[in-house]
Amino acid sequence: MSRLAWIPVGIVLLLLPLYLEAPWLKAGQYMMIGAVGAIGLTLLTGQAGQLSLAHGFFLLVGATSYTVLAGPKGDHLGLGLDPLISLVGAVAISALAGMAFAPVAGRVRGIYLGVASLSLVFLGLYLGQAAESLTGGTSTGRDPATFKLFGFPFSNEGDLVVAGVPIRGTERIWYLFLALLALAYWLARGAVRTRIGRAWRAVRDNEAAAAAMGVDVRRTKASVFAVSSAYAGLAGVMTVLWFDILKPDESEYGTYGVNTSIAFLAMVIIGGLGSVGGAVIGALVVFGLPQVLTLYSTDLGWFTGSVTPVLVSSFVYGAAIVLVVLFEPGGLAAVGPRVKHRIRELRS
Repeated sequence: MSRLAWIPVGIVLLLLPLYLEAPWLKAGQYMMIGAVGAIGLTLLTGQAGQLSLAHGFFLLVGATSYTVLAGPKGDHLGLGLDPLISLVGAVAISALAGMAFAPVAGRVRGIYLGVASLSLVFLGLYLGQAAESLTGGTSTGRDPATFKLFGFPFSNEGDLVVAGVPIRGTERIWYLFLALLALAYWLARGAVRTRIGRAWRAVRDNEAAAAAMGVDVRRTKASVFAVSSAYAGLAGVMTVLWFDILKPDESEYGTYGVNTSIAFLAMVIIGGLGSVGGAVIGALVVFGLPQVLTLYSTDLGWFTGSVTPVLVSSFVYGAAIVLVVLFEPGGLAAVGPRVKHRIRELRS
């Protein structure tokens, strides 16, 4: 998409909070969380060829780090730092956690790396339950500090009206998440086009050839794992602000569990491995579909008993993965260029 084409898209996204109700804004915010995390994973898996199923763990690291850094001193550990500093600190801590896994990532690859990274999800499950002073425990959890930017609260505090529409907490969080997503997208696109991105792709295509060309393979793997973990950590901060509570999982299939890691992998496959824009599209499908179906569940009358919007969505994006693998390996991101190419052929 050209730069000029982004202008109307940006205008629409900025105006949506003035017209949409809070439930739809919350659904959009959740899609943005998925987009940020998926961008990080597509850099790791698509650009560098490193399979990871640990995204749920790094989400928990980011969420917990922000809550502890920004939280007040009390029953739980809290440092009381400025929320912006806490957000940056949470991203940095997540990146360091990714760096700590780098020795493993440097030695194995493919399905072996995927299985090794999956162990981090179970480690996060244990730490979330055991470290109650940090997470608040599975029974009650703990509340995160309200995000503030230069004293401006992203909550219902204070009166702010734009075009006759009150801008409350939901609308403010929309704009915060939109800014974070735009920054994450811009940084990822820049990294892909630089020498760093070329090193990632060289390692993905052939490690021996990359080493022969002077690429430090282990350092490259460590760097991309750290970057991907940082993105997941940012998505974790956004998650805890979206839920307005940090509550560790009671099982491996919770908010920070195996299902979440698989959902992020589905996003990058559906969107197109290695495509930053495709990761955003994949997040709209995987995280957006259950939100939309939930909002329409009463009107549709489809969901009874064990048939839930989440279950139906899982079948849909599971089928989407199969269709992408069989008919469009480049993912949804490749559909647009292919259609344009076909139109040009018909015109010529």
